[in-house]
Amino acid sequence: MCSTSLQAETMADLSTGPDGRLGGSPAVAFARISDTAITIEECAEAVACDTAGAVVTFAGVVRNHDEGRGVLALDYSAHPSAAEAIESVAAAVAAEFPAVTIAVAHRIGSLTVGDVALACAAASAHRADAFAACARLVDTVKESVPIWKEQRFVDGSTEWVASLG
Repeated sequence: MCSTSLQAETMADLSTGPDGRLGGSPAVAFARISDTAITIEECAEAVACDTAGAVVTFAGVVRNHDEGRGVLALDYSAHPSAAEAIESVAAAVAAEFPAVTIAVAHRIGSLTVGDVALACAAASAHRADAFAACARLVDTVKESVPIWKEQRFVDGSTEWVASLG
């Protein structure tokens, strides 16, 4: 798998196995919950390497509407186990797609329209594996990581939404 300086910097902040890799997997560049801005570029840079013919990215962006209602902002909250959960999801997806390197970050805190809430990337020699791994990563993060959002609407009302399920 590819190794970059960004991987080395971010890996030091995560739970690692005896080989110094997240969950013992060389295929996870990073998996984290962040209270600061995240980008798909940081994810793409973390997984890019000379053997990757495909780098697929995903950005979950705060939109200005939900079910016909205008949205002003979202406030994301995470359970204390969220960091461990996103690391576990990343390791599981990496194990399912051994020819792919992945990176994922989920934002918490207050976000406004246009901010990135979920960023991830998957790189592999061929596009099919990268697309499949990225899709699985997004779906599994949303299904398994205990993060909730409170939507603030233009009419002054709010609504809590769980990312689980």
